[in-house]
Amino acid sequence: MATHFAVVLLTSLLALATLANCNVEGDILYEQRQAWEDPSNVLQSWDPTLPDPCTWFHVFCSSDGSVVRVDLGKAGISGPLIPELGGLQHLQHLELYANNITGSIPATLGNLTSLISLHLYDNLLTGAIPASLGAVRTLRYLYEFWSHYKRLNGNMLTGRVPPEILSLVLVGNLAELNVAKNNLEGTVRSSRRRRDRYQ
Repeated sequence: MATHFAVVLLTSLLALATLANCNVEGDILYEQRQAWEDPSNVLQSWDPTLPDPCTWFHVFCSSDGSVVRVDLGKAGISGPLIPELGGLQHLQHLELYANNITGSIPATLGNLTSLISLHLYDNLLTGAIPASLGAVRTLRYLYEFWSHYKRLNGNMLTGRVPPEILSLVLVGNLAELNVAKNNLEGTVRSSRRRRDRYQ
């Protein structure tokens, strides 16, 4: 009897923890929605009164209910990225390419230690590339037709590419770093494993 009670209690606690995690992730995404202009209403389903964000369009969750992908490429959204996005602990794919996203890349994105792909190209991002992204050792690639990229190109980023990010090509999982078509200082190199080419 005592064993059965312990199992039920543990199961209930795990369910509550999962629900709490989903609510936190939903709060973060809803706060991001509030910071964006959304003329096409692609974020209309991002309703904070729902129990979790897994039913929202453009949001994908794992089997345990954690947000693992946000897919908003070419969605017509504009506005900044909020620092709170760094709290999406289980996020693996952040697809925000070809919008009108402005402001800087939050340094808190370096907290996304499960992140595999980051698509920020063809926006209006400004400022420096945060060195904190170099802490995301899981970054591997971004899909762009047949190629695998980590793309930040086609913005208005300034400064230099931090060595912490360049090191991901050598010691991390990064297949390619492409920061062309920005306002970066010095020589910008697009690096691939086994072969390099200059942009």
